[in-house]
Amino acid sequence: MSTFSLYFDLGLTHILDINGYDHILFVVALCAIYLLNDWKKVLVIVTAFTIGHSITLALSTLNIITINPSLIEFLIPVTIFVTAMSNVFKKSSGLQQTGGQLNYAFALFFGLIHGMGFSNYLRSLLGKDETIVMQLLAFNIGLEIGQIIIVAVFLLLSYLCVNLLQVARRDWKLVISSAIAGIALMLMLDTKFW
Repeated sequence: MSTFSLYFDLGLTHILDINGYDHILFVVALCAIYLLNDWKKVLVIVTAFTIGHSITLALSTLNIITINPSLIEFLIPVTIFVTAMSNVFKKSSGLQQTGGQLNYAFALFFGLIHGMGFSNYLRSLLGKDETIVMQLLAFNIGLEIGQIIIVAVFLLLSYLCVNLLQVARRDWKLVISSAIAGIALMLMLDTKFW
């Protein structure tokens, strides 16, 4: 297996791994306010998350920045909670304007935090490799494809619920976001570092 495909698969399985569902929760929280016809906006948000994730993953893997892993493991569910709760308090009438803009910022900024969460494992895989550009590129492409799969499934599910089953968009957003916030709160309690 080539190095590119190895790290591509690693990125893909990293985001799709049900045991690492914190990333899945975050991506769904980012997309909870959108419907299928908003797919272009969702693609931009997912890419913003990948960019943020890529920056700190590279910096952490190269030991340019180091942050206490326990703090990062706590901050990841905090990012999920904040994103989900912001969805709960967004007015349905303003989703198209300000609500989406905030999620772009969340995706990029909180992606920086999520990127540090995987760096220790990736650093151990890379070992003494001097050049990690290809590995990081392959990993991040795999991550992006995995996120697109997650949002495609979520947007199809939202289409079924909102358009076919006639669930109110507001109710859909509230149920999904509240459930994610509740799970994130439990993760925060499990990962507190103090």
